[in-house]
Amino acid sequence: MSATGTIDRPYTHDPQKQAPMISSAIEPIGSATPDFSTTAAHTARQNRIREMQLIPEALARAHMHELQREAEAERQALRLVAARRMQRRAERVSLRARRALAMAVMN
Repeated sequence: MSATGTIDRPYTHDPQKQAPMISSAIEPIGSATPDFSTTAAHTARQNRIREMQLIPEALARAHMHELQREAEAERQALRLVAARRMQRRAERVSLRARRALAMAVMN
């Protein structure tokens, strides 16, 4: 039994032992897009590679910016809570001073 195999279940996984690819009659010979090795294409490719390499750095920068914004918002909320606490304390002290003054005037 000589089973040639299919794409999903190849007869062998060794590329040396596989049958060569035969181009179809519909596709003309040499119809594949030729490789261009111009400097502009190389530069564009390099820029794309550089941009891809900088993506994690940009994500980390955005994450740190978000953390800093959250920390600043939390600090501002804590300052507001402290200011309200000091305001209530000052109001109580003021009320106590008024009562003491009223008691002193009445005596």
